[in-house]
Amino acid sequence: MSIAIYPGSFDPMTYGHLDLIKRASLLFDKLVVGVLVNSSKTPLFSIEERVNMIERAISDIPNVEVRRFTGLTVDFALECNAQAIVRGLRAVTDYEYELSIAQTNRVLRHNIDSVFLATSLEYAYLSSTVVKEVASYGEDISRFVPGFVADAIMQKIQKKG
Repeated sequence: MSIAIYPGSFDPMTYGHLDLIKRASLLFDKLVVGVLVNSSKTPLFSIEERVNMIERAISDIPNVEVRRFTGLTVDFALECNAQAIVRGLRAVTDYEYELSIAQTNRVLRHNIDSVFLATSLEYAYLSSTVVKEVASYGEDISRFVPGFVADAIMQKIQKKG
């Protein structure tokens, strides 16, 4: 069985993330979306909220599961019995960064490969940071994230307010 992980902070999950999840789920028998618990960052959403949002968004994709993780991505991949780490590339700058991470991961765990998927053109500009920034100015973000995610973002921003 071919297994891959798709790691990230997903704060929040965007249509770009969802597109990569759907496409990667067609390439592997099983895809594990790994939601990173990063104590050095202050996310908008708790780990539980992020996991729940992704689970809701992927509920119709039977070979995808969502798990939280801490530590090195390659260790999470081993824990999941994965042979590959899926990463999305939006631009050349993403490639340079992701290549250096992939090479480091390969040195650490030579049996785990990185698979790069170019983002769909319609999402090439999209990031979680952009979504939060646009939302902070009260703009409609429904083109960037599923409706229930947009609602949750707006509620968080209004609370901070």
